[in-house]
Amino acid sequence: MNAYIVDYTNFMKDKCHKSQNTVESYTRDVTQYTTYLDELGITNLKNTTKTTVLSYMADLKNKGRANSTLSRTLASIRSFYMFLIENGYMDTDPTDSLATPHVEKKPPAVLSNSEIDLLLAQPNMTENKGIRDRAMLEVLYATGIRVSELIGLDVLDINLDMGYLHCRNNRSERVIPLGHKAISALKVYLDKARPYLLKGNGGQALFVNCNGGRISRQGFWKIIKQYQESSGIKQQITPHSLRHSFAAHLIENGADLESLKAMMGHADISSTQIYTCFLDEKIKTVYDKAHPRAL
Repeated sequence: MNAYIVDYTNFMKDKCHKSQNTVESYTRDVTQYTTYLDELGITNLKNTTKTTVLSYMADLKNKGRANSTLSRTLASIRSFYMFLIENGYMDTDPTDSLATPHVEKKPPAVLSNSEIDLLLAQPNMTENKGIRDRAMLEVLYATGIRVSELIGLDVLDINLDMGYLHCRNNRSERVIPLGHKAISALKVYLDKARPYLLKGNGGQALFVNCNGGRISRQGFWKIIKQYQESSGIKQQITPHSLRHSFAAHLIENGADLESLKAMMGHADISSTQIYTCFLDEKIKTVYDKAHPRAL
């Protein structure tokens, strides 16, 4: 079965152009599923049935897995079987007609304007590292790009005179405006900090670590955690928190869904619609203030 998983992983990367996170999570889910099959003594995937998949899902539920985890796991297993069928390894799909566990959608966790200001004030602007960190945080909040897209930026992807950045990923590319604070932070970083952080190394990476190489995803997560702790903000902050905050604050201030969809790089408008809850809340606030019999 391991050979199938390797082929499946490569298929997701090379043919489907899935994100690194998706590839890792789907591969992990499928690996855990095949381990379960081994424990049952099932060594041939052709011997799996709908009952096999249901028993695995029940086992996960009994272990206390959340419905969101169960939903993603079933999606991973279903994708795996589709791959096997398309490549002639199997004839039938055991996940066919299985219902996906219901997942109640919660509003994305966002930071308030004051919390954003507090977080962005944490980097020490007398140090090259602090100047770089401030520029990264400003760009992330100003554009709503994913952390993988942020660390993948090259110097040539930004145009400070025109005020935009060119964002590319495996699936698409888009042009996103930069606000004046992000532009200002980038100018300071490019003029004062980046040349010293490069340590004489070449390369086109926009954001580099203290050794002159492209900063890693893990490195940026540590930066976020460091500044959350120093700021005293209680809410857990991740790079995606700034992406959610970017979207929520635009919606609250009148941005339309189609424009937001384009800036965030969503393939489908349904992904953008999760932010309408913030518009609904704003409408309710306006109503409560404006209608004479609202309160």
